[in-house]
Amino acid sequence: MIKKEKIDKIIKILEKEYGNVDIALNFSNVFELLVATILSAQCTDKRVNIVTSTLFKKYKTIKDYAKANLEEFEKDIKSTGFYRNKAKNIITTANIILDKFNGIVPKTMGELLTLKGVARKTANIVLGSGYGIYVGIAVDTHVIRLTNLIGLSQNSDPKKIEKDLMNIVPKKFWHNISFVIQTLGRRVCIARRPKCFLCPIKYLCNHNNFEI
Repeated sequence: MIKKEKIDKIIKILEKEYGNVDIALNFSNVFELLVATILSAQCTDKRVNIVTSTLFKKYKTIKDYAKANLEEFEKDIKSTGFYRNKAKNIITTANIILDKFNGIVPKTMGELLTLKGVARKTANIVLGSGYGIYVGIAVDTHVIRLTNLIGLSQNSDPKKIEKDLMNIVPKKFWHNISFVIQTLGRRVCIARRPKCFLCPIKYLCNHNNFEI
């Protein structure tokens, strides 16, 4: 089965299974989405939501983040891991947005990539979930792992996987494809202990070698 036929079947099955899911991070504006996404690197969405439930009450505007005390901010986000780099990136990014973008989170991939702590995954999430702009596909650890298992890509580099997916996934599904794959990864195709017998796409997965 060619990859375009496979992905069409996968999308149909997973959207029926999980619906039109969206990002699991909590936020009330685009900058909060940006902060939460930066914090989510190497951290669970559940933990990030716990941290931001307090963080977003303490820091209410971009200016609050820009003038935050670094050591205090590190303590505020410590439980998300890699907190020193994340704190520097968030504070620096807040200042860049104020200085170069008039206090508005930019709406283009190129501009978002000039911010500290922002790579294509984060930029795609901010554009898609924040602005409804879809120029690519967010590739996180779940997407990397599952696209390889399923046989949609043989690459390990997120940029190459994104390109592979963009070549076979219809653009109208670019936003949702990441989230349905992530949901499958969290609920069923769990690293080290996958529940293949429960998988709705097990007959389309190279890992299982089922006959199609």
